[in-house]
Amino acid sequence: MKKMQLSYRYINLIITIVLFFALFAVGSALYTGFFSTQVLLNMLIDNAFLIITAIGMTFVLIIGGIDLSIGSLIALVCMFSAYLLEMQHWSPFVVIPSMLLMGVLFGLIQGSFIHFFNIQPFIVTLAGMFLARGLCYVISIDTIMITDPFYQLVATYRIPLPFNNFISISVVIALVLVLIALYLINYTKFGRSLYAVGGNAQSAMLMGLPVGRTKILVYGLNGFCSALSGIVFSFYMLSGYGLHAVGLEMDAIASAVIGGTPLTGGVGFITGTLFGVLIQGVIQTIIMFQGTLSSWWTKIAVAFLLCVFIVLQRIVVARKERSKSIA
Repeated sequence: MKKMQLSYRYINLIITIVLFFALFAVGSALYTGFFSTQVLLNMLIDNAFLIITAIGMTFVLIIGGIDLSIGSLIALVCMFSAYLLEMQHWSPFVVIPSMLLMGVLFGLIQGSFIHFFNIQPFIVTLAGMFLARGLCYVISIDTIMITDPFYQLVATYRIPLPFNNFISISVVIALVLVLIALYLINYTKFGRSLYAVGGNAQSAMLMGLPVGRTKILVYGLNGFCSALSGIVFSFYMLSGYGLHAVGLEMDAIASAVIGGTPLTGGVGFITGTLFGVLIQGVIQTIIMFQGTLSSWWTKIAVAFLLCVFIVLQRIVVARKERSKSIA
């Protein structure tokens, strides 16, 4: 019975990984040049900021929360960074830590409102979304281009790999964060508390776990991930603009859900989220190789996959409950 419950828990993760390799195989069979290491690495390069954002969202979903503000916070980090670098001539070595601190504080404040005032995360983060997006236009209604030499260097630098392959610095940042997240979620008391709080907050409280502190810290961590994603996104775009990252929070949620993290909390996989992002990346790449389809077909495909995985999650939950009742 224990083995069956374990297989139920990991079935969505396994399907996600198999689906990624299946889509990559389809692309390789259809298009010349698709099957190469650099194509795979390009998916990481183009989606490094989404990987970072989706990791933070995974932590939030595990505790049964949600955060709608991350796209707006990313735009605010890009805009504020560009303003400080170009208008105020701040050093990038001051701007980057300042943006990370701002992201952490933004997340901690939202988490505190959710916990201390017992307000639904949807409402608090919706207000945060409007606040951050509005602040972008307070700073400037126009695009601010980033010409700082350090940002230009990071944006264009390529780390050479064997067989004439390469990755960007943003990919290294994203993969290091993946490793840190895997450690936090699997080998620390904080990670165990996440699953307990997401599974049943009342039971976790009776067990003596710091439910409130865990929720606040998770939103602070998500704020950090959003700010880091904003910095990486500013490397990618080399500009600040109020409409940057519109709807990115939905891409992050979709990546986590496709990766096996349900919206109900208590379950979540960092590895699954990574493959969820890569699935979106491989769909984008197939459309690019095809050449005649609009990029909006990526959204249509993701919407279809999202519905499929939500149905799968409901089937898994129903079977788990049925097996418990039989036992």
